[in-house]
Amino acid sequence: MTSTDVSGDGRDRRPFYKRRILAVPAGALALVLLVLFGFWLRELRPATKMGGQHAVEPFRIAGNLYYVGANDVAAFLVTGPNGHIVLDAGYPSTARMIIGSITSLGFDIRDVKILLNSEPHPDHAGGLAMLQEASGAAVWASEASADSIAAGGDDPDFTLPMRWLIRSGLLRYPAPRVDRRIKDGDVVRLGPVAMTAHVLGGHSRGCTSWSFPVQDGDRVLDVVSVCDPGVLGMLRYEGQDADRRRSLEVLRKLPADIWVTNHARPWGRYRKFVASRTAPRPATAFIDPAGYRAYLDAAEADLRSGRVH
Repeated sequence: MTSTDVSGDGRDRRPFYKRRILAVPAGALALVLLVLFGFWLRELRPATKMGGQHAVEPFRIAGNLYYVGANDVAAFLVTGPNGHIVLDAGYPSTARMIIGSITSLGFDIRDVKILLNSEPHPDHAGGLAMLQEASGAAVWASEASADSIAAGGDDPDFTLPMRWLIRSGLLRYPAPRVDRRIKDGDVVRLGPVAMTAHVLGGHSRGCTSWSFPVQDGDRVLDVVSVCDPGVLGMLRYEGQDADRRRSLEVLRKLPADIWVTNHARPWGRYRKFVASRTAPRPATAFIDPAGYRAYLDAAEADLRSGRVH
């Protein structure tokens, strides 16, 4: 019969080398479980392998702005006479859906000249390499996001288990060539199309929201694409909450007739799409400044409560 030498104060009095020996199999078991979890994510769960995504009907939002994303992870096409811009690329497997959506709208992926990004995580940057290969377009990203994108999604702010899964290749995505690094306030121009970058840290250090006008008939509408202001439990960095507060302050000051996010549900993709099909002016279904304010209010409440995704 074995016994554990524990003192009256509850401390383990076993020799250090014995405790260390016991720790080795526990560490090995944790490593094995981590590998198996990564393998399950990559190979054994089809929904995860596709990012849980399926194709949906692409549509015009307003003017030269179109939705070309999947059921959840969003992607947008902004067209122009000098070429087109695609904002966000979904998972690696989502890129084919985006290309198909662009084609079904009557546009050619080879006319896409610039690929923009909101954040460097696999659900928004994973498909950049495939889109870049198909189009020959340049990838533009914020300084912090660019480093992560060029490393296939490896972000130094991820917790160690997540970084290990990425570095091992289990969750790494194909890395595109990052051609331009942008700063807060930079304007990306392609002919008459002009999109302003707002590098607003919080979700990640380089999280980038975008604002731009679209001409819809006889009116100009202000559009804001919001980079998620929430926080992930597996990604933390010093000063993150201060970044989130500043981000919300900036976002509140941006004029927004139409607002979207890099996930479809928060801005009501399907609900607004259905409403647009019967609206006298389809774009009117997407005009939602009250929804924008409510979204930011909810994000601020999450910040105050400490809620994480």
